[in-house]
Amino acid sequence: GRQFTAEGEKLKDPSVFRQAIGALQYLTNTRPDIAFYVNKLSQFMSSPTLDHWQGIKRILRYLQGTIHHCLHIKPSTDLDLAGFSDADWATSVDDRKSMAGHCVFLGETLVSWSSRKQKVVSRSSTESEYRALADLVAEITWTRSLLDELKLPLLRKPTLWCDNLSANALASNPVMHARSKHIEVDVHYIRDQVLQDKVIVAYVPSANQIVDCLTKALTHTRFNQLRDKLGVTSSPISLRGGVRE
Repeated sequence: GRQFTAEGEKLKDPSVFRQAIGALQYLTNTRPDIAFYVNKLSQFMSSPTLDHWQGIKRILRYLQGTIHHCLHIKPSTDLDLAGFSDADWATSVDDRKSMAGHCVFLGETLVSWSSRKQKVVSRSSTESEYRALADLVAEITWTRSLLDELKLPLLRKPTLWCDNLSANALASNPVMHARSKHIEVDVHYIRDQVLQDKVIVAYVPSANQIVDCLTKALTHTRFNQLRDKLGVTSSPISLRGGVRE
């Protein structure tokens, strides 16, 4: 995928771009498959270029071609929580900040997701991945407390999947290395959750990392595969239009 930068010919009327971004951000509440691209373009709200506007039109063409796609809620007696986190290190051309994302599944249904640029520059891929993992732990903790309030206790500990071996090791290694001092708060937060037996941090191969579609541009084939795994699929004909025929 192409990299958007702040350079280029500016739009004469940036308000049109901002209105489009606002509408698309609202749509990401039910279409997580466009979250990465909308977030990427929203970083240029203050001074959008013609190139950024072309990006908006590309999203709109994609939505037109997938107008019957939606996020499916699947019935299930399985109330297990699972989450995936990932980060694309130093991906921003303008400031070298990393793109991070996570998603949370309740049973087979996607119930929460995030795609955003991290607020600080990470000095290593492990650091950016670990920050993304900490955000996922916080989201899982909140979701679990909500289920407890609804009297829906989990039968098993939530499993958090990360494709960075160093970040996984840092979650359970009691030794604080000098290179991890600058993320000490996140390190202690995740370890505390692991030691209290509230979550399990496990490794997932990059080929099975669902969150890739929330952190980076992908090939058409790979994107479609991960979109299906998120649960964004074409609606049955009987459900199109929002009502059963």
